[in-house]
Amino acid sequence: MPDIGFLAPYDFSPLTILSFALVLAGYGYALLHMEPEQRPGSVRIVAFVVGVLLCYGVMQTRFDYYSQYMFFVHRGQHLILHHLGPFLIALSNPLPIFRFWHEQMSPTLRSWLRPVGWVYRILQQPVIAAVLFVGLIYFWLWPPIHFDAMLSRQLYWTMNWSMLLDGLLFWWLMFDPRSPVLTNALGYGKRILILAAVAIPQMILGAWIVFSRGMVYDVYEVCGRAWPMAPETDQLLGGLLTWIPPAMMSVIGILLILRRAMHEDGRIVKPSRLAGENS
Repeated sequence: MPDIGFLAPYDFSPLTILSFALVLAGYGYALLHMEPEQRPGSVRIVAFVVGVLLCYGVMQTRFDYYSQYMFFVHRGQHLILHHLGPFLIALSNPLPIFRFWHEQMSPTLRSWLRPVGWVYRILQQPVIAAVLFVGLIYFWLWPPIHFDAMLSRQLYWTMNWSMLLDGLLFWWLMFDPRSPVLTNALGYGKRILILAAVAIPQMILGAWIVFSRGMVYDVYEVCGRAWPMAPETDQLLGGLLTWIPPAMMSVIGILLILRRAMHEDGRIVKPSRLAGENS
């Protein structure tokens, strides 16, 4: 197959393509119509676009074919959908884009979307967000559920979309650009604690897959593998992708939050100290 053929959808989904197209079009429209001082910088724009394109690539290119017939590619797919893609999108701070579109909405549309806001606030509760983030990984990797999901088109799409949406919610909670000192955003200490807490169960799950004797996910034996790779090697690589990269991303997230907390301490705490000294 020519290289360009890799970009063609393996399992064409009009809803998926339309969703990603609307997101990019809406982001571009907002950039063109925002005030220059409110527009995000080039680094943030690149981070957002790369994050969106990565998620699209693993869902609507030939990559999706390999993820259905190789366990380690499937784990790479979910690593991008649940971690790397949403990580970059949240890190790009699209809050000004959200504000722009919120100002463009009519009061009627805002009232219709109010129930969505209620659900969002519930899902963004720290304990719920952490349990849901790890719980979805365990749920979809539970061997009987995983077997059914890989053989059912509807379940397969439900699995991938649930991982993407949950990843967006979780990483936005972690990288919410609003100051916990000035707003009701989650405190930096709690964010760090959550990132450390979700890393441990993922490491345990990955280690269990790596050191399991025999085949844990035999659906790839039933359907056949895309490449002539030993089943043990496929499972080993998949376990490593479940074990190491997510833990590393938690560490990176903690470092970024620490950096933001120290930067904010310099901007907010020091002026207050100076004011106290002057008084």
